[in-house]
Amino acid sequence: MAIEENAFSHSILFEGLSQEQLQFIKDHSRTKSYKTDSPVINQDDIGDTLYIIQSGIVKVSMGRPDGKEVFLAVLGKGDHFGELSLIDSDFRSANVVTQEPTVLMRIDRPTFDTMLATMPGFARNLCKSLAKRFRKGNERVGNLALMSVQGLVAHHVIDFAQLYGQIQPNSPDIFIPIRLTQNDIADLVGASRERVNQVMRTFKLNGSISVNMQYRITVHNMSYLKRCIDMQ
Repeated sequence: MAIEENAFSHSILFEGLSQEQLQFIKDHSRTKSYKTDSPVINQDDIGDTLYIIQSGIVKVSMGRPDGKEVFLAVLGKGDHFGELSLIDSDFRSANVVTQEPTVLMRIDRPTFDTMLATMPGFARNLCKSLAKRFRKGNERVGNLALMSVQGLVAHHVIDFAQLYGQIQPNSPDIFIPIRLTQNDIADLVGASRERVNQVMRTFKLNGSISVNMQYRITVHNMSYLKRCIDMQ
């Protein structure tokens, strides 16, 4: 599909680019729609495409030798993935699967290389985005060392709510439109599913959160979750 006029407004990668540069990207990229649970990237495949999320949500995970998958992240509108293989020409480092109907902008390797070589603004934006992701990774490692499981779970729920949450009509509640199983959260916080289940049950019993049948979390008491972090 052709690129829509507002396709560049939600991604940091395109901030500050000229109309001429945006027109070049528009002319040399395409969008593709994916159904729920569609694989976009497979770990260890050859990578030749940069993806920018126009709408929808994807789940990033990494396969283990025992056949299990480790949940790494979720990405939403404006986020990008697939750039590492274009930068270092190595294989894909993770699996990416859609969690809901998703539209992705696709930029191929020749176009990406041209953009890096001729658009300093794009190169700077990419570096800023990767630096932000690296800092987030450092923060996650630090939290794993310093926080209790309760604090870690609260931290990630707050993070998802701030990044992707939807404020409900006539209510302070925040709905997180991302499927987050207890196994997913356990992978994020580096704890057992049983321990995460205990923490989530406590949060549900005191009314801080609720979880629907599709594993979507609604935050009812953000202040309590923040206090769980402050107590660390």
